[in-house]
Amino acid sequence: MFLGAVMVPHPPVAVREIGKGEEKKIQTTIDGFRKAAAFIAQKKPELIILTSPHAVMYRDYFNVSGGHSAYGDFSRYGASRVSMEVSYDHQFTYELTHYCLAHHFPCGTLYDQEKYLDQGTMVPLYFLNQAYQDYQLVRIGLSGLPLVMHYQLGEYIAHVAESLGRRWMFVASGDLSHCQKADGPYGFHPEGPEYDDRIMQTMGSGEFRELMEYEEGFLEKAEECGHRSFTILAGALDGRSVKPEVISHEATLGVGYGVVLYEIGKEDPSRHFLKEYLEDEAHMVSSHPGDAYVQLARSAVQEWVNCQRVLKIPENLPAELCHQKSGVFVSIHEHGQLRGCIGTISPTRPSIASEIIHNAISACSRDPRFDPIRAEELPYLSISVDVLGTPERIASKAELSVKKYGVICSSGDRRGLLLPDLEGVDTPDQQIAIACRKAGINPEHDSVALERFEVVRHV
Repeated sequence: MFLGAVMVPHPPVAVREIGKGEEKKIQTTIDGFRKAAAFIAQKKPELIILTSPHAVMYRDYFNVSGGHSAYGDFSRYGASRVSMEVSYDHQFTYELTHYCLAHHFPCGTLYDQEKYLDQGTMVPLYFLNQAYQDYQLVRIGLSGLPLVMHYQLGEYIAHVAESLGRRWMFVASGDLSHCQKADGPYGFHPEGPEYDDRIMQTMGSGEFRELMEYEEGFLEKAEECGHRSFTILAGALDGRSVKPEVISHEATLGVGYGVVLYEIGKEDPSRHFLKEYLEDEAHMVSSHPGDAYVQLARSAVQEWVNCQRVLKIPENLPAELCHQKSGVFVSIHEHGQLRGCIGTISPTRPSIASEIIHNAISACSRDPRFDPIRAEELPYLSISVDVLGTPERIASKAELSVKKYGVICSSGDRRGLLLPDLEGVDTPDQQIAIACRKAGINPEHDSVALERFEVVRHV
């Protein structure tokens, strides 16, 4: 039985033995912790699922802490005498891992290497253990995967917990923005308070679909900590009516701390937010098929993923696709994140059409950064095709413009390329650094030759 959920921060200074009086500056948050602990204690769960941004985190995998128990203390913060040991629900971890494996979902204990508790776990438990200790824990880290996959993990967690008949609660540990005061530890960015206002509205209203609609660029600029943790919590609550209670919010120290409690009601079919979101996303993709270049790339991806066949060049393509040659890059995004990108600097095939087909296949199946794309992902893929102009040598970065020109960095037989006009790449220095990194070039020690090029981007 799902008994309830809480959203809490994890500032070590809130621990009295660490703060040594400084904790009084965030008394509102400490009071919030105590209310959250009392809320959990009153429900008497046998299992607590806790997600922490400071647990082991991978770009493409959700780590569930393995073993039967774990220990942690605050020696890193000068309070080694404050320690705790937790007992893990080993059966739950086993069942969740195998359920995810059966659904081709990247979550489990496969890469678990952390045997000690992290601050994102220990700070909430420091307060909880003062009120209630008769529980087992499951500790789960976040990932660099899309927000929709964090939400989906929450759904899987709820399914496994219910199937095992556990009396359980969910604790989403996470601070808000870290950049809310000029004299704070992380400085000030306007996105900081904007994020805090927005996330407290989202979590306080229970309109959890919004969590999947936050742009990654905005989250990065806001320097948030807990968004993915909150999104897993939302997934666990999918399809249920909820009664949120905002307990506290403050950014006194320049970092946002929020506490929200969730009472759970009956099943509510209007609150299947992930299903609704994916349906809308698939509709958006299908209603914007792109031009002939993009349609050709998409057909090549579909043919390869579904049938493992190289698409034959269709008839009635625009003449330039069949009779011209050029280097081509095919980029694939899913749920707002890169899913594959492979290309050629100069032509390697008899036509642009052939170049697109073969690079589309490589992008969906041979990009070493990603697993091959599966058939169930096809409805959500956004595809773009960049046709490269002829590269030209330049004397310095002063001749670059990130919106207009891509860059090629060469040193000996190593060569790295970065396309123009990419989100998050705002300066020529960033362009050069990324292109060099892709080629294994160290610009501080290696002689680097620069080339620039223009593209025609088809979306």
